[in-house]
Amino acid sequence: MGLGVSIILIAVGAILTFAVNASDPAVNIDAVGWILMAAGAAGALLSLIFWSTWAGPGYWTSRRRTTTYVEEGPPPGH
Repeated sequence: MGLGVSIILIAVGAILTFAVNASDPAVNIDAVGWILMAAGAAGALLSLIFWSTWAGPGYWTSRRRTTTYVEEGPPPGH
């Protein structure tokens, strides 16, 4: 789960917990909101911890664009 998905989960969980006043006897909407916020926070924390292990965004794309040219001398015998 990336950082963007984590932020979305936190936002949806906060909306369910603090803004929705509906009550359903089968589903506790507040509990679902807290669970989504906890999952989002855990995902954001893990994303930030592992951010440096893969060198952040754009690392692989910039490595592919780097091209090294080696100029060789004339062919032997000239």
